[in-house]
Amino acid sequence: MTETEDNVYDVVVLGAGPVGENVADRARAAGLSTAVVESELVGGECSYWACMPSKALLRPVLARADARRIPGLRQAVQGPLDAAAVLANRDWFTSNWKDDGQVRWLEGVGVDLYRGHGRLDGERRVAVEGPDGERHVLTARHAVAVSTGSRAVLPGLPGIDEAAPWTSREATSAQSVPGRLVVVGGGVVGVEMATAWQGLGSRVTLLVRGGGLLPRMEPFAGELVAEALTEAGADVRTGVSVESVAREGATVVVTTSTGDRIEADEILFATGRAPRTDDIGLETVGLAPGSWLEVDDSCRVAGTDWLYGVGDVNHRALLTHQGKYQARIAGAAIAARAAGVPILETDAWGAHSATADHAAVPQVVFTDPEAASVGLSLAEAERAGHRVRAVDVDLSSVAGAGLHADGYRGRARMVVDLDTGTLRGVTFVGAGVGELIHAATIAVTGEVPVDRLWHAVPSYPTLSEVWLRLLEAYRDGK
Repeated sequence: MTETEDNVYDVVVLGAGPVGENVADRARAAGLSTAVVESELVGGECSYWACMPSKALLRPVLARADARRIPGLRQAVQGPLDAAAVLANRDWFTSNWKDDGQVRWLEGVGVDLYRGHGRLDGERRVAVEGPDGERHVLTARHAVAVSTGSRAVLPGLPGIDEAAPWTSREATSAQSVPGRLVVVGGGVVGVEMATAWQGLGSRVTLLVRGGGLLPRMEPFAGELVAEALTEAGADVRTGVSVESVAREGATVVVTTSTGDRIEADEILFATGRAPRTDDIGLETVGLAPGSWLEVDDSCRVAGTDWLYGVGDVNHRALLTHQGKYQARIAGAAIAARAAGVPILETDAWGAHSATADHAAVPQVVFTDPEAASVGLSLAEAERAGHRVRAVDVDLSSVAGAGLHADGYRGRARMVVDLDTGTLRGVTFVGAGVGELIHAATIAVTGEVPVDRLWHAVPSYPTLSEVWLRLLEAYRDGK
């Protein structure tokens, strides 16, 4: 093994997914020399095994579902999807799992890339084991940012190792459609992949331990998604857990807590995630390997003045867009501290404070119907001690919904803080609502008073007119 002399940079970033790329970009924009260490593909989980491939699989499924609800079009789209074409399009969006384009982007902004496994090697030091056995030791003058993301967790069930189960990675990169697929888990990954593979021709059985789908959203979101999945042909079972799993030849055999035996071609476990921090040298700086990193609102790790945990590793909001937001905040904070700024803007909504992680996290679940939310649910707001009122509206009451599709089904809720007159949270469920959520995000983030929202006139006839219906219901005490 060969070892290079120490390479000194202002900032060293562990992990070149979207979050690490954004930390590096912000550091370079501030004039700081920056290196990124990546053990897999530049672009990370989102680009190759999560956001991009999953949405490429889902888009034709959802477009067909919408088309089938439109008079004059539904008869033209009754046949099956061209699964081979859908998978080929998915491959295109992942660049066939090659990262040449993203490497060129790093080079274009002046970031040095080190391929290999990076580990902390004491304060401000990162040791990199390269793919050809070479070893680089990088030293950071100002900051090391850990942006290594998270990984899927498999439960410790009898037979699981031999069963060769799918995780989210296999579910988004599979090269053929399984005839029968069992999906375990009712969260975002579970319901999205059930939607995608059912739409592509699999016979899907969805097993959920709890009482409903999408447990972190308003209850009606999971109810509407479960209803639509069932109508599409999926077998949705709640209150059921997996007791054991076995691979018998080409068949997966699942035994459930209700005593049922289910046979399938593949099984996907979408039952949780863990931080990719188990082998990155945390023990060399007094932290526990495999732990989530506790950070302040500038994403600096507690008890340090140089180590940052950005994205999934800090467990604040396991979403790509939220991790990229944290990266912008952390990058600004690193740059300010490197420049010797004596006092950072760390108050709520300040330039160096990721306040939205607490108050205004948006999310879209790309199912049929879509579910989108931002901020707190009613239950979360009440648990937090806020004096709130929920206002609900049937989305089908909006003229734009009827134009969007025959038999449109959906629902909207806004949670109003009665003491401030502002919104604590908003949830939409229905076809096309993903494009509504940013208006809600602005309203929650900007703490826009309900009285002012009266003057934000929605265009007619669009789905956005639901805002007027919500405000009218609030005014009328419904």
